[in-house]
Amino acid sequence: MGTRLRPYTVVLPKPLMPIGEFPILEVIVKQLASCGFDHVTLAVNHQAELIKAFFADGGKWGLKIDYSLEDRPLSTMGPLKLISDLPANFLVMNGDVLTDLDFGTFFDFHVAKRNTFTISAHVREQVIDYGVLETDESGTLTGFSEKPRNRYEVSMGVYMLSSAVLELVPAGRAYGFDHLMLDLIAAKKPAVVRRYEGYWLDIGRPDDYAQATEDFERMRGKLLRE
Repeated sequence: MGTRLRPYTVVLPKPLMPIGEFPILEVIVKQLASCGFDHVTLAVNHQAELIKAFFADGGKWGLKIDYSLEDRPLSTMGPLKLISDLPANFLVMNGDVLTDLDFGTFFDFHVAKRNTFTISAHVREQVIDYGVLETDESGTLTGFSEKPRNRYEVSMGVYMLSSAVLELVPAGRAYGFDHLMLDLIAAKKPAVVRRYEGYWLDIGRPDDYAQATEDFERMRGKLLRE
């Protein structure tokens, strides 16, 4: 697929947290290269010089890496307005995601469906570590649940966008994923959610990071497609 559409990715780096002997951002770059992506733009702010020194032009990983520098915090979607050469369809992802998602398949799904915005989603379960009380206005107990479990469909921080979305992104100010989702709904162009049942962790969360460091060596071959 890399030669057919010359896939393009914008990655939003986070602190260079290590997973095994690699920073998580290098794991992501390796995965993108193995999925046929040939151009990655890193939207950098703090740690910009460190990231540039490490990744340079991307030749080490067999793809092109360039950089878009924010001079002020622009949240998750605002940085896209600084990039002038975005193609008709492109991948955007957070730089603290550890997953075995095939980014190329996700790209192809979005293009084939002609979606405006596609969200890769995962189901997470949250356990409330308390006995939960339900009461009426008088304080009388009407129901009780012991450590209930709630399931939520959550964004994985991996998205496919068509360039038409950029019309909604304002220039020069912070504009997040949440703002864009609400604006797309208001414009009657809601995002499409594609659930992924495989492996995914948000290593910006301490519990997920601890799990990721435990899982990485066992799953290294699958995650890095070695």
